[in-house]
Amino acid sequence: MTHMIQDKVAAAKKIDAFLKNVITSGAFKLKYRITVHPASTTEAEITVELAGPDSDLVLERGAEMLRSLEFLCFEALHLHPEDYSRVTFDCRGYRAARQQELKLAAEVAAEKVLTSGVPFSFAPMSSRERRLVHLAFHDHESLVTESEGEGGRRYVVLYPKDYKRAQPTRR
Repeated sequence: MTHMIQDKVAAAKKIDAFLKNVITSGAFKLKYRITVHPASTTEAEITVELAGPDSDLVLERGAEMLRSLEFLCFEALHLHPEDYSRVTFDCRGYRAARQQELKLAAEVAAEKVLTSGVPFSFAPMSSRERRLVHLAFHDHESLVTESEGEGGRRYVVLYPKDYKRAQPTRR
């Protein structure tokens, strides 16, 4: 169950202090804009948009630094994992582009699974991205999803709804 962030302005101030510290300490050439949204306008209650000469660094290796900054903010705000979607970080539209990429990949995967009857495994992805894939198929009449794997190697598998998985043999 997700909750609303009780004091969004205080949370935004905490994020601001955290980012000032990281950017100053790391001598990063970055600026940021923190936006607090009314709960009804969007799922994210607080968005943080990063920009500047070091944007490429933030987006390297699949936006590893972007995700790390976001995660450290979750820790600073003491957010529970189910509430991570309440705060979102982006840099030069990376998240929107990645969401579009996932949507297209999901459409291609659905077509493959529906025509072949064979499950499709997506590449490993973050929990937020796995959630987007699961939601894309949430109400699908012929397909279901499951997450598999461990830690940073977790991925989504798309199955035909009536697919019989092999049961593990016991010895």
